[in-house]
Amino acid sequence: MNAEETAAESTDTGEHAEAAPPADEIAALRDELATTQDRYRRALADLDNYRKRTEREAERQAAAARNRMLHEWLDAVDSVERALQMEPGDPGLSAVLEQMNAILARNGVARIDAAGTRFDPQRHEAIAVVPVDDAADQLIAQVARSGYTNRDGEIIRPAQVVVGRRKTDGG
Repeated sequence: MNAEETAAESTDTGEHAEAAPPADEIAALRDELATTQDRYRRALADLDNYRKRTEREAERQAAAARNRMLHEWLDAVDSVERALQMEPGDPGLSAVLEQMNAILARNGVARIDAAGTRFDPQRHEAIAVVPVDDAADQLIAQVARSGYTNRDGEIIRPAQVVVGRRKTDGG
Protein backbone atom coordinates (compact mmCIF):
# COMPACT_ATOMS: atom_id res chain seq x y z
CA MET A 1 0.00 0.00 0.00
CA ASN A 2 1.23 3.44 -0.75
CA ALA A 3 1.09 6.41 1.63
CA GLU A 4 -1.82 8.08 -0.11
CA GLU A 5 -4.01 4.98 0.21
CA THR A 6 -3.09 4.61 3.88
CA ALA A 7 -3.88 8.26 4.54
CA ALA A 8 -7.20 7.98 2.67
CA GLU A 9 -8.04 4.86 4.63
CA SER A 10 -7.33 6.50 7.95
CA THR A 11 -9.37 9.52 6.89
CA ASP A 12 -12.28 7.26 5.95
CA THR A 13 -12.01 5.45 9.24
CA GLY A 14 -11.83 8.72 11.08
CA GLU A 15 -14.90 10.06 9.29
CA HIS A 16 -16.87 6.92 10.10
CA ALA A 17 -15.82 7.11 13.72
CA GLU A 18 -17.09 10.69 13.99
CA ALA A 19 -20.45 9.86 12.23
CA ALA A 20 -21.31 6.89 14.47
CA PRO A 21 -23.47 7.99 17.39
CA PRO A 22 -22.36 7.08 20.90
CA ALA A 23 -23.80 3.93 22.50
CA ASP A 24 -25.91 5.87 25.01
CA GLU A 25 -27.53 7.83 22.19
CA ILE A 26 -28.33 4.57 20.38
CA ALA A 27 -29.86 3.17 23.58
CA ALA A 28 -31.93 6.35 24.05
CA LEU A 29 -33.17 6.15 20.46
CA ARG A 30 -34.07 2.47 20.91
CA ASP A 31 -35.98 3.32 24.09
CA GLU A 32 -37.79 6.14 22.29
CA LEU A 33 -38.62 3.81 19.39
CA ALA A 34 -39.93 1.15 21.81
CA THR A 35 -42.02 3.77 23.61
CA THR A 36 -43.39 5.10 20.31
CA GLN A 37 -44.21 1.59 19.09
CA ASP A 38 -45.94 0.83 22.40
CA ARG A 39 -47.99 4.03 22.15
CA TYR A 40 -48.85 3.17 18.54
CA ARG A 41 -50.05 -0.34 19.54
CA ARG A 42 -52.07 1.09 22.41
CA ALA A 43 -53.64 3.69 20.11
CA LEU A 44 -54.57 0.92 17.64
CA ALA A 45 -56.07 -1.13 20.48
CA ASP A 46 -57.98 1.93 21.74
CA LEU A 47 -59.29 2.58 18.24
CA ASP A 48 -60.35 -1.05 17.87
CA ASN A 49 -62.10 -0.95 21.27
CA TYR A 50 -63.82 2.31 20.30
CA ARG A 51 -65.06 0.77 17.03
CA LYS A 52 -66.39 -2.28 18.86
CA ARG A 53 -68.02 -0.15 21.57
CA THR A 54 -69.73 2.14 19.04
CA GLU A 55 -70.83 -0.90 17.02
CA ARG A 56 -72.37 -2.49 20.14
CA GLU A 57 -74.04 0.81 21.06
CA ALA A 58 -75.48 1.16 17.55
CA GLU A 59 -76.77 -2.42 17.71
CA ARG A 60 -78.29 -1.75 21.14
CA GLN A 61 -80.00 1.41 19.90
CA ALA A 62 -81.28 -0.38 16.80
CA ALA A 63 -82.64 -3.21 18.96
CA ALA A 64 -84.31 -0.71 21.30
CA ALA A 65 -85.91 1.11 18.35
CA ARG A 66 -87.03 -2.23 16.89
CA ASN A 67 -88.57 -3.26 20.22
CA ARG A 68 -90.43 0.06 20.53
CA MET A 69 -91.81 -0.34 17.01
CA LEU A 70 -92.65 -3.97 17.66
CA HIS A 71 -94.61 -3.16 20.81
CA GLU A 72 -96.59 -0.55 18.90
CA TRP A 73 -97.22 -3.10 16.14
CA LEU A 74 -98.39 -5.66 18.73
CA ASP A 75 -100.82 -3.08 20.12
CA ALA A 76 -102.26 -2.70 16.60
CA VAL A 77 -102.53 -6.51 16.26
CA ASP A 78 -104.38 -6.59 19.60
CA SER A 79 -106.81 -3.94 18.36
CA VAL A 80 -107.57 -5.91 15.18
CA GLU A 81 -108.06 -9.09 17.25
CA ARG A 82 -110.50 -7.27 19.57
CA ALA A 83 -112.35 -5.88 16.54
CA LEU A 84 -112.62 -9.43 15.16
CA GLN A 85 -114.08 -10.61 18.47
CA MET A 86 -116.82 -7.99 18.05
CA GLU A 87 -117.33 -8.80 14.35
CA PRO A 88 -116.29 -12.47 14.05
CA GLY A 89 -117.12 -12.96 10.39
CA ASP A 90 -115.59 -9.76 8.97
CA PRO A 91 -113.45 -10.87 6.00
CA GLY A 92 -111.63 -7.52 5.80
CA LEU A 93 -110.47 -7.65 9.42
CA SER A 94 -109.50 -11.30 9.01
CA ALA A 95 -107.37 -10.44 5.98
CA VAL A 96 -105.68 -7.54 7.79
CA LEU A 97 -104.92 -9.73 10.82
CA GLU A 98 -103.55 -12.47 8.59
CA GLN A 99 -101.26 -9.97 6.87
CA MET A 100 -100.11 -8.53 10.21
CA ASN A 101 -99.30 -12.02 11.51
CA ALA A 102 -97.36 -12.77 8.31
CA ILE A 103 -95.28 -9.61 8.80
CA LEU A 104 -94.56 -10.63 12.39
CA ALA A 105 -93.51 -14.12 11.27
CA ARG A 106 -91.18 -12.72 8.58
CA ASN A 107 -89.51 -10.69 11.29
CA GLY A 108 -88.97 -13.70 13.52
CA VAL A 109 -91.80 -12.98 15.94
CA ALA A 110 -93.84 -15.96 17.12
CA ARG A 111 -97.02 -16.08 19.15
CA ILE A 112 -96.72 -17.88 22.49
CA ASP A 113 -98.98 -20.93 22.52
CA ALA A 114 -100.96 -20.55 25.70
CA ALA A 115 -104.52 -21.92 25.76
CA GLY A 116 -104.59 -25.38 27.31
CA THR A 117 -100.91 -25.35 28.31
CA ARG A 118 -99.48 -25.33 31.83
CA PHE A 119 -99.04 -21.89 33.35
CA ASP A 120 -95.41 -20.69 33.14
CA PRO A 121 -94.70 -17.40 34.96
CA GLN A 122 -91.78 -16.75 32.59
CA ARG A 123 -94.07 -16.79 29.54
CA HIS A 124 -97.47 -15.94 30.99
CA GLU A 125 -98.94 -13.19 33.13
CA ALA A 126 -101.92 -14.38 35.18
CA ILE A 127 -104.68 -11.78 35.23
CA ALA A 128 -107.40 -13.99 36.72
CA VAL A 129 -108.03 -17.41 38.21
CA VAL A 130 -111.08 -19.59 37.59
CA PRO A 131 -112.14 -22.72 39.47
CA VAL A 132 -111.65 -25.96 37.49
CA ASP A 133 -111.64 -29.71 38.14
CA ASP A 134 -108.42 -31.43 39.23
CA ALA A 135 -107.35 -32.35 35.70
CA ALA A 136 -107.20 -28.72 34.54
CA ASP A 137 -105.37 -27.35 37.61
CA GLN A 138 -102.68 -24.80 36.63
CA LEU A 139 -103.71 -24.99 32.96
CA ILE A 140 -104.48 -21.83 31.02
CA ALA A 141 -108.23 -21.58 30.57
CA GLN A 142 -108.27 -18.45 28.39
CA VAL A 143 -105.85 -16.03 26.69
CA ALA A 144 -106.80 -12.40 27.26
CA ARG A 145 -103.86 -10.98 25.29
CA SER A 146 -101.39 -12.94 23.20
CA GLY A 147 -97.74 -13.07 24.12
CA TYR A 148 -94.83 -13.12 21.67
CA THR A 149 -91.22 -14.28 21.43
CA ASN A 150 -88.45 -13.25 19.05
CA ARG A 151 -86.41 -15.59 16.85
CA ASP A 152 -83.99 -16.16 19.73
CA GLY A 153 -86.85 -17.36 21.95
CA GLU A 154 -86.69 -14.28 24.17
CA ILE A 155 -90.01 -13.05 25.51
CA ILE A 156 -91.07 -9.83 23.81
CA ARG A 157 -94.31 -9.68 25.72
CA PRO A 158 -95.80 -12.31 28.05
CA ALA A 159 -99.29 -13.61 27.32
CA GLN A 160 -101.99 -12.35 29.67
CA VAL A 161 -103.96 -15.40 30.71
CA VAL A 162 -106.73 -16.74 32.91
CA VAL A 163 -105.45 -19.72 34.88
CA GLY A 164 -107.50 -22.65 36.13
CA ARG A 165 -107.16 -23.53 39.79
CA ARG A 166 -108.48 -26.69 41.45
CA LYS A 167 -111.84 -26.20 43.16
CA THR A 168 -111.62 -26.23 46.92
CA ASP A 169 -114.26 -27.59 49.24
CA GLY A 170 -116.13 -25.11 51.39
CA GLY A 171 -115.59 -22.08 49.17
